[in-house]
Amino acid sequence: MIFLQLFYTFFKIGLFGFGGGYAMLSMIQGEVVTRYGWISSSEFTDIVALSQMTPGPIGINSATYVGYSSIVGAGYSPGIGVIGSIIATFAVCLPSFILMLLISKYFLKYQKHPAVEAVFRGLRPAVVGLLAASALLLLKPENFGTPDESVMQFIISIVLFIGTFIATYRYKMNPITLIIICGAIGGIVYSL
Repeated sequence: MIFLQLFYTFFKIGLFGFGGGYAMLSMIQGEVVTRYGWISSSEFTDIVALSQMTPGPIGINSATYVGYSSIVGAGYSPGIGVIGSIIATFAVCLPSFILMLLISKYFLKYQKHPAVEAVFRGLRPAVVGLLAASALLLLKPENFGTPDESVMQFIISIVLFIGTFIATYRYKMNPITLIIICGAIGGIVYSL
């Protein structure tokens, strides 16, 4: 039963996850953490961090990790967990594959049609909303700490967040460079 739920859940996420992997994160969390309880909120935060570090799209990487974790968490062996990761990854990719086949066949013919243009105008705000939800999803105590637990960790997290935002938005710095710089700063600060 969990395998069918896993397939259905990630197929639905793949079908309605407009805007790429980061836009899918809030949908993934809503389904696997809130609705089904397959993983905890802190496990989901760890999965997001791992998905960002590994090569490939974050939505697909998250589906792979969640598929494995949810099956193993349900009491199955790690070998069966691999099947869960394959199912989740396949399910999240399948809608895009089907839609790309259909679009490649019909889009060039109908791209200037007023109805198609209206659909794309309507999707733009939805994508921005999903990306904003994804950003808000990551603004949690697991990522920033709280002033009650450690004031210094909280301040350092906020300063790094604001610094990387400014460096990206104003100075157009490469995100990989910023990840390396923030990782080095975090390593130095937290090793003290």
